[in-house]
Amino acid sequence: MIDSRETEKKAFVIGSPIRHSRSPLIHSYWLKQFGLAGSYQAIDVPEAELETFFSDLRSKGDYRGGNVTLPHKERAYHLADEPDELSREIGAANTIWVEEGRIKATNTDSYGFAANLDARAPGWDKIGSVVILGAGGASRAVIQAVRNRGIGEIHVVNRTLPRAQDLARHFGSPVFAHSFAALPELLRGSRLLINTTSLGMHGETAVDIDLSVMAPQAIVTDIVYVPLETPLLAEARRQGLTTVDGLGMLLHQAVPGFETWFGQRPVVDDNLRNLVIADMGKTA
Repeated sequence: MIDSRETEKKAFVIGSPIRHSRSPLIHSYWLKQFGLAGSYQAIDVPEAELETFFSDLRSKGDYRGGNVTLPHKERAYHLADEPDELSREIGAANTIWVEEGRIKATNTDSYGFAANLDARAPGWDKIGSVVILGAGGASRAVIQAVRNRGIGEIHVVNRTLPRAQDLARHFGSPVFAHSFAALPELLRGSRLLINTTSLGMHGETAVDIDLSVMAPQAIVTDIVYVPLETPLLAEARRQGLTTVDGLGMLLHQAVPGFETWFGQRPVVDDNLRNLVIADMGKTA
């Protein structure tokens, strides 16, 4: 950890494009809450300049570290000097920091996902199996999170079966790969459905998934947070199921990084959530 007694506290989020990132809003809220003299800024770093940015980060000492977002997460993992086990398993890093001229890296997405469910649907991990929609990069952190909580069967459903099979091979048991044709049967009696796809982000108003066959106490969650209520979550709510939106994952994944750079562990509260929702309304 970085010594919180140091006076200069500067961190960042890098990506390209980056101007719509809510991370500066989140970290500035916590800096103000703790009364810390510091800053957190969004920096647009084109892919061709990422390696130079990392070199400067090691040598100049301007920043303690920062977040990494699209499209740099995978390359940041490879450019880091000391990626940890979490980032190695996912193959991507979203949080980096500098110690003695070396860049260390982790991935806090799985932490953020689990912490969001802990806050919004306590007891979510007391089940035997889960259905996950999608086999892209985002699904790796979700699989990691639910597996680490001890869920015994993880069913990954994807339109392209080989991609789901790749994840099953990567994580091994208890991950099982399925095509979308298997979804109706997998959902029958299911208690947890997680969407990691972009379903609902592009203006869809309905979802072609029958949620009525799920258990009455089932939870449906989406890692998408724009829109805050996706068509999948809207349908789940109509069915009387518990819904958890993806905004909390964004908020909670930021906690470990802030603690590493600024020496204080923040709490995700309703004031922060409402602040980000209001900002989302400005850019909708």
